[in-house]
Amino acid sequence: MKKIFTLLFSTIGLLMFSQKIESFETILNDKISIRSIELYDNKVWYSGTDSKFGFVDLKNNKTQKQIKLSEKKLQFRTLAQNKDAFYAINIESPAHFFRIDKKDLSVVNIYTDTLKTAFYDAFIFVNDEHGVTFSDPAKDLNLKLSFIMPKLNSVLDFNTLTKREGFNIIKLNEGEAAFAASNTNIAQQGTNIWIATGGKSSRIIKIDYTTLKSNVYKTPFVQGESAQGMYSIDFANQNFGIAVGGDYTKQEANVNNIATTNDGGKTWQIQASGKNAGYTTCVQIKPNSKGKEIISVGDQHISYSSDFGKTWKKISDEKGFYVCKWVDGNTVVFAGKDKISLMKLKF
Repeated sequence: MKKIFTLLFSTIGLLMFSQKIESFETILNDKISIRSIELYDNKVWYSGTDSKFGFVDLKNNKTQKQIKLSEKKLQFRTLAQNKDAFYAINIESPAHFFRIDKKDLSVVNIYTDTLKTAFYDAFIFVNDEHGVTFSDPAKDLNLKLSFIMPKLNSVLDFNTLTKREGFNIIKLNEGEAAFAASNTNIAQQGTNIWIATGGKSSRIIKIDYTTLKSNVYKTPFVQGESAQGMYSIDFANQNFGIAVGGDYTKQEANVNNIATTNDGGKTWQIQASGKNAGYTTCVQIKPNSKGKEIISVGDQHISYSSDFGKTWKKISDEKGFYVCKWVDGNTVVFAGKDKISLMKLKF
């Protein structure tokens, strides 16, 4: 009977991680570091170091194009899009907000943040009319969140709007910031956005962007040191979300570096502590899986979960990837140091 149960549980384990890598092809080689990608028109679009911006066709990787967003050698770790254009912000001060037209790839600098503390960590569009980005805080430790209004080519300060509505300004703790590792420490579902912080404190900030009401929630995530905390989050719906991260100075450390929520970010439960591949920079929930199937990537691994993040399997030892996105239910695109690659999974 004991052997039967052992065989049964072994079979369940095999079924749980039944996916296989069918192919893994590099579709771009270049001297570049890429931490932000977008999908549009059957192409993967990227921004990176040396002011580089471009695309690779996912069906024919010989079809590709690259331009420079600036004559200066700027570093980009953000990229977002609406129906008309891409937007990218370089990470160091002064921070330039660039708009890249989808029709002709013409580039316009719509705004420049000259504060010395400007360091933009992530950027998304919640709809075609509103983009959201945030930077490390200034000395006042106020959350530095901005709304991009494409029709007006303008940038609105969240704190100014918050004061106008009579809400309290969100304060970060001393030593609390965010990591510009993969443009994924911000997520959106419905009218809610979630921001993950790290460092001395690793918390979740939840904001309804229509009312500007906000809440800040503590997490049991690893934190307390400048390199520790949540690096990436994703939400399947208004309730289920996942956060990953760790400590980039101790990449093998794998305790309290994965957590999930079932109540929209109010409470978080640690998953697979001590039983995962370590430091992770990006996590992405498989479309239409409701959060059951998840892929993640770190500098030293690619990992997969098929049980809502409770257990993980390292499916590749490929190094040097920082960010990933699902192309469809069987295909994932990865980007990082000097490359973009396309993985096809078989289930």
